[in-house]
Amino acid sequence: MPAALLDVDGTLVDTNYHHALAWWRAFRRHEITLPVWRIHRHIGMGGDQLVPALVADTDDELHAAIEKTRGQEYAELIGEVQALEGAHQLIADLKARGWTVVLASSSPADELDRYLDLLDARGLADAWTTKDDVEATKPAPDLVVAALEKAGTAEAVFVGDTRWDIEAASKVGLETICLITGGWSRQELEDAGAAAVFESVEELRRNLERTPLSLS
Repeated sequence: MPAALLDVDGTLVDTNYHHALAWWRAFRRHEITLPVWRIHRHIGMGGDQLVPALVADTDDELHAAIEKTRGQEYAELIGEVQALEGAHQLIADLKARGWTVVLASSSPADELDRYLDLLDARGLADAWTTKDDVEATKPAPDLVVAALEKAGTAEAVFVGDTRWDIEAASKVGLETICLITGGWSRQELEDAGAAAVFESVEELRRNLERTPLSLS
């Protein structure tokens, strides 16, 4: 049975700008000031990739401190996060079409718990991943590999919202459908290799037959 691997942050739940603000505040608390737009362009990476990509000379101690602070700052914002319209129904649609659905996330378990509640997905999705399932976050392929293992198949389609999703999936030979809900433009995502790009979860739901998710 094929699998639909669904990114969570920015794809099913509206978090990317909250994450950018949390990282901005975390860097500021450690006397590093970065433009928010630069941070946003790296959202989709985990801290292991994002911190050195933004501040190349960060030592291990400072890196760990920034990541810890980011968690504290995001905890103040996560209560504002909402599921994107149609996200729960997308999972239901894919299940009805015969897909195994895995929520592919590298979020800490406590953050993913919040998202599972927002999506009402605990009894619907077949499986999900968390930060504990990966050694390196996107654009490394670890998350995609972990999600495939949870799905029990090598035949899958990835759904995401950033260039980092496309790069990670392509490293294991998967196509990626993208939404612009994470703040990347259609052109950017198409140029990065997305198989299809939609403005919203609802638009994707209406056009499943035009995508690699057309199996019925």
